[in-house]
Amino acid sequence: MIQAKQELLAALGEAIEELSPGATMVAAFESPKQAGLGDFACTAAMQMARPLKKNPRELAQALIDALQRRPAFARWVESLEIAGPGFINIRLTAAAKQAVVSEVLTAGPAFGRQPANAKHVMVEFVSANPTGPLHVGHARQAALGDAICSLFQTQGAQVTREFYYNDAGVQIATLANSTQCRLKGLKPGDADWPEAAYNGDYIQDIADEFRAGQSVKADDREFTASGDVDDLSSIQQFAVAYLRHEQDLDLQAFGLKFDSYFLESSLYESGGVEATVARLTAAGKTFEEDGALWLRSTDYGDDKDRVMRKSAGGYTYFVPDVAYHINKFQRGYTQCINVQGSDHHGTIARVRAGLQAADVGIPQGFPDYVLHKMVTVMKGGEEVKISKRAGSYVTLRDLIDWTSRDAVRFFLIGRKADTEFIFDVDLALKQNDENPVFYVQYAHARICSVLRNWVARGGDEASLGQADLSLLTAPTEAALMLKLADYPRMLTSAAETLAPHDVAFYLRDLAGAYHSYYAAERVLDQTPALSQARAALLAATRQVIANALAVLGVSAPTTMNREISEKVETE
Repeated sequence: MIQAKQELLAALGEAIEELSPGATMVAAFESPKQAGLGDFACTAAMQMARPLKKNPRELAQALIDALQRRPAFARWVESLEIAGPGFINIRLTAAAKQAVVSEVLTAGPAFGRQPANAKHVMVEFVSANPTGPLHVGHARQAALGDAICSLFQTQGAQVTREFYYNDAGVQIATLANSTQCRLKGLKPGDADWPEAAYNGDYIQDIADEFRAGQSVKADDREFTASGDVDDLSSIQQFAVAYLRHEQDLDLQAFGLKFDSYFLESSLYESGGVEATVARLTAAGKTFEEDGALWLRSTDYGDDKDRVMRKSAGGYTYFVPDVAYHINKFQRGYTQCINVQGSDHHGTIARVRAGLQAADVGIPQGFPDYVLHKMVTVMKGGEEVKISKRAGSYVTLRDLIDWTSRDAVRFFLIGRKADTEFIFDVDLALKQNDENPVFYVQYAHARICSVLRNWVARGGDEASLGQADLSLLTAPTEAALMLKLADYPRMLTSAAETLAPHDVAFYLRDLAGAYHSYYAAERVLDQTPALSQARAALLAATRQVIANALAVLGVSAPTTMNREISEKVETE
């Protein structure tokens, strides 16, 4: 069907050009509002009507006439019908729908993926300062960011996953002081315990390891403790390395590895921040007032001008952000995406203003942002707010330990990033269709079970490429094949709109189409030819489910637990 759709789109483009020479309209199909109206819908006649000053229904008829003269429509289309104010509903031939089965089986894991291209994309996400364990907000960033990276990789882009953090700011100094207090025998609640100190049990763990002179190694740094309670510099460096190692363990448990790490401090050490400020000042984009240096960010759409250097000295936090994004651009990335919490919304305008004012060739709208709302964790019907390990919040490791990596990833991607989300631990553990990740994985495992039974009865998966697909004529088969054919388009759209939740939505719909098909039609106990054709359809469905789950970083199990497996094997 992928080939059929490409040929039909090309033919539609030719027909649009015939009726409206020079038109810039992009040939496109939509899904009908109701499945019974057809397989594709076309709104081109209504879009063309106003500039051509013609009645849209009359134009729709003229477009149908032009389409019917083209070989692709004669080959792949069963009927064309005008509906409403000028919609064209398109019904495909059975052969067009059936072709997707062979296309999926031939492409395998590559189905839906585009050829490699020269686009370089950086996605920066998580970016947590090493001051404590990763919390559920970081978990949502990890799920969203990694899935966005995978989406761009399906589109042929070269993708870099980058983690940005500060190892020398006020928070890091607080971390060192908190650890030193623990080394001196103080603990939260003591009279001399600093009010701003970090209270989690992990601070005591750092202190114990430091006192023992331990060495610690993270992906981007390593350090050996001096063991000297008065050596604050050594305490700070050890604590940062220790927590970066802890973050690595969290990310490993999540199945995520970053390609590069970038330190905010390097922007100062390399002169990047000063060079950025000098560039903005030389361009006349700054002014001084009340002893502070300001950026004329209102010239670029911000609601007010922003302080760059405070009157008391030191740069505000968005200045290194501007320097950092200039650095990203200069490294050759054609698109950069930041996945951050919604509390960063206010930084978007000022960072983009600084990048435009710097006048280094960065396009407007750079970088892209995906802002996510926070996560509420429910367990046993009550909200969970505190983790003993972290001291004040639920951690990524908590979620994984309570449920599973698959559940955490699927759940945190399963809603739009800008919507509030409740992570229900009890729901994530359910083994029924209320649990979306179980529902999808169960579809995959059920298909594997049916195919095992088919093979046990003499079937041969190697022969599926020779199946007579013309036998796949049941309505539920047509619906399932249409859903398979929509996978490549969905991937492209999700990448373009930075919407990884579309993959989770698609998987639920595909699993639903499969479960409906399974309830309506039998694969076994049919004629050998029909069983083979239906086995081929199931194998294609299994492949697309596995492909889509891989984009989300979720596994595609071939069996579930023993109780579920026994139930599936007998069906």
